Amino acid sequence: MKLSSVLTQLIGMSAALVAVSPLAAEKEPWQLAQETEVWEPVPEKVSVNHRGVPSDAVVLFDGSGLDAWESVNDGSKAPWKILGDELVTNPKTGDIRTRQDFCDLQLHIEWQAPAEAEMEGPEGQGRGNSGVFFQERYEVQVLDSFGGETYPNGQAGSIYKQHIPLVNATKPLSEWNVYDIIYTAPRFSDSGELEKPAYITVLHNGVLVQNHAEVQGPTAWIGHPPYEAHGCAPLRLQDHGNPTKFRNIWIREL
Repeated sequence: MKLSSVLTQLIGMSAALVAVSPLAAEKEPWQLAQETEVWEPVPEKVSVNHRGVPSDAVVLFDGSGLDAWESVNDGSKAPWKILGDELVTNPKTGDIRTRQDFCDLQLHIEWQAPAEAEMEGPEGQGRGNSGVFFQERYEVQVLDSFGGETYPNGQAGSIYKQHIPLVNATKPLSEWNVYDIIYTAPRFSDSGELEKPAYITVLHNGVLVQNHAEVQGPTAWIGHPPYEAHGCAPLRLQDHGNPTKFRNIWIREL
């Protein structure tokens, strides 16, 4: 058979296939939907107990003891006090930190400033001052900002001296405040160079006050120190001289 005849037959067959292909290739909507269904991985089931604690959480304080914590000063038993289900700072004994190291995490922590008569001062930074330090370096401020005034990048819900909260969601002295915080740790190269900064999202009493805010470096009272390479590290609570209260502290590692 001549080559021209073969080509003519092939062209004819192709034309016939094209003529029937729209009908042959037509799919039902459910078949098209299946093409974008992903079946793996299947998320792990997580339950939440009556205290609101997820089943995959690391419980750091529920009133039963301070085994998860140690003194920052010397690594000994945490010197703060337990009153019922409340953890109370023991002024002038120093900060406490978790015995466990963390990187990326979800934190739930509840806090209450002391009665006004117990405050270091009636205004500003004396109103139940404490702080939550991620990896012992990056602070979200704890302070009664319902009452006295202070610089906005040092009030409750601020990333201290770096980011003013979007709004002031602080409750009165007699009520408990709740922080739900998503923390993403910074990343460093093998040579110690910063590749990606830390980020913090804060919900204060259910209100968004920090939205994936970029942490500019370690927290400092004076100046703006640069990042220094580090790995996972403890969560730290600050003793600033006031008998601030905490309760129901848990973490989910991300």
